[in-house]
Amino acid sequence: MVFNFKLQYLPKINHTKHLITKYNMENRKVKIEVADPTTLGLFGLAMVTLVASSQKMGLTEGLSFVIPWALFLGGVAQIIAALYDFKHNNLFGATAFAAYGLFWVAVCMAWLTKMGVLGETLQSTIDPKQLGFAFIGYFLLSVVLTISTLKMNKVMFVLMSLICLLFVALAADSFGLGEFWHEIAAYDELAISLLTFYALAAKYLNDFFGKKIVPVGKAFID
Repeated sequence: MVFNFKLQYLPKINHTKHLITKYNMENRKVKIEVADPTTLGLFGLAMVTLVASSQKMGLTEGLSFVIPWALFLGGVAQIIAALYDFKHNNLFGATAFAAYGLFWVAVCMAWLTKMGVLGETLQSTIDPKQLGFAFIGYFLLSVVLTISTLKMNKVMFVLMSLICLLFVALAADSFGLGEFWHEIAAYDELAISLLTFYALAAKYLNDFFGKKIVPVGKAFID
């Protein structure tokens, strides 16, 4: 009796290659892309300066309906934009939106203190000059940011220049240097709002359509 055996050979497994493949699959990095937050941050700035300027110019009265916009659009929206700009490694956007977002949160606290919401003790010890020094600090930061916009575009440079002027006017008004500075701050804030609306329209539409629809001007420095 003859037995015929058929030997079946299993394919040779490259264990090294198998381990490398398994390692790569386990350590694969998933990149999640997020949208550019610039338009959100700009919208927050545009809205809060529009509402705040109406109060400074005397078109509206009181701060009750200014505070919500200052807190959520001026503060929260810009801070959210800053957090995503940090993820995008956008140094200018992250710094500007975070700093100005926190500024409006602090301004809300100052208004609430002035209105007595945080207690009579804090209300009775208010010194406007302290705000003046805070405005000086923000002016110095804004000057640095303005210099960096020389490499961006003319719209951003003009916008940052107006913000610098706003902090000068606010500081002078806080130090009691005359009603003139209050009026300068009011109209300058309105100009900031309108130009910011233009900037966000340019950013959104140009990015959305993938071409220049709204001009922003070339950078001063290449």
